[in-house]
Amino acid sequence: MKEYNIKIGTAFLLVVAYFGVMLFYTFLDVAIWRKVFPDFSNIVNIITIAICICLFIIFTKRRTGYQMQLLSNINFTGIILAAGCSVLFFLLLGKCLDPIFESIFPQSEKHYQEMIQSLTKFPVTSFIQVCVLAPFIEEILMRGVVLRGLKDTYGFPTALLISATFFALLHFNMVQTLSAFVCGIVLGLLYIKTSSVFCCMLAHCGYNMISYIVMIYPYAK
Repeated sequence: MKEYNIKIGTAFLLVVAYFGVMLFYTFLDVAIWRKVFPDFSNIVNIITIAICICLFIIFTKRRTGYQMQLLSNINFTGIILAAGCSVLFFLLLGKCLDPIFESIFPQSEKHYQEMIQSLTKFPVTSFIQVCVLAPFIEEILMRGVVLRGLKDTYGFPTALLISATFFALLHFNMVQTLSAFVCGIVLGLLYIKTSSVFCCMLAHCGYNMISYIVMIYPYAK
């Protein structure tokens, strides 16, 4: 794989920029789309998110020289590892660690449950956002750009810890943040093993999909 170097400062600025993108499209949804298009604001919102993601990828490529090669280094072993990571995340986090984090941070858990209820209002577009768009852009940024670039600059252990920390900080409450750090470590190891951003997307998407189905099932009855 061609060497690709970035500094910690650049990685941090990219993460901050993406956080700003998330705040921007969230603001548009809450302040404008829900008022102007009350009957189909969810559709307008998902289109807005997709456009923002495309613009952010263009910005990232110009800022760092990163070239997306999503379909490279895909093989059967990598796909099996990705599927295994999805199940591991659900069993380790959803069934073991998350209940512990929820008991430690009850206020964060309350906000998390409110977010889940909001997702159930528009299950299809919420599914696209949570299970497709989020894994797509987050794996490009955190594993394809940050982890890979920092690894070539500072070495694997430092890059893994920094990328996992940045990934955790992208999430909005303590329950998700602590879980995301664990995910960031495992996804980073998966990337190092496979050299495939696509496999990381698959693992991330699989875990989000399992969690999403489990979360909304009680509300669907």
